[in-house]
Amino acid sequence: MLLVIDVGNSNIVLGMYQEDELLRSWRITTDKARTVDEYAMVVHELFRLSEYHFHDIKDVIVSCVVPPMLQTLEGLCREYLACCPYVVGPGIRTGMPILYDNPKEVGADRIVNAVAAYERFRHSLIVVDFGTATTFDYISAKGEYLGGAISPGIGISAEALFQRASKLPRVEFSRPSQIIARNTISSMQSGIFYGYVGLVDGIVSRMKQEAGEPS
Repeated sequence: MLLVIDVGNSNIVLGMYQEDELLRSWRITTDKARTVDEYAMVVHELFRLSEYHFHDIKDVIVSCVVPPMLQTLEGLCREYLACCPYVVGPGIRTGMPILYDNPKEVGADRIVNAVAAYERFRHSLIVVDFGTATTFDYISAKGEYLGGAISPGIGISAEALFQRASKLPRVEFSRPSQIIARNTISSMQSGIFYGYVGLVDGIVSRMKQEAGEPS
């Protein structure tokens, strides 16, 4: 079986594949303070609950945007899975031309998003990934990675509002019943939710316009 590990700033997502079929996935918190052995305990328990074992894993692919985590995961693979992971990074051959000024600057998460999306749809597209940061990536009809945009994530934006405005509370991210809100909580939720809707719609629309596609 193939284990794929996607390391983000907030979460690590693991997926168990049998050829092209996703059998099971798990999500755990990204914690740079954890050791190889601690991550091994967590992963072992997740496997056990799903009736998998370390010896089921034959290959591992890692996509990581948190550099300190890479050494930990490589250690996990070597010491507990008896394999050397295939790490997505600069110079990796994906079959997709990266037409960035400096291709080495493109995050591994954006590369795997672009390759997976184009592999599935086989035409020009925009990939939007909502994480700690929200990324927008444009792939041409020829399967070329043309670039994109990066904006603060929803969580960062909401937390910044709470941290920097002393009278505003921390609120849950949810869609309000109306955009013209009549209390502080709903007003914040309206601004965060519809502000992000406008951000996504606006960037996607401008990307399509710049690329010469119909809106």
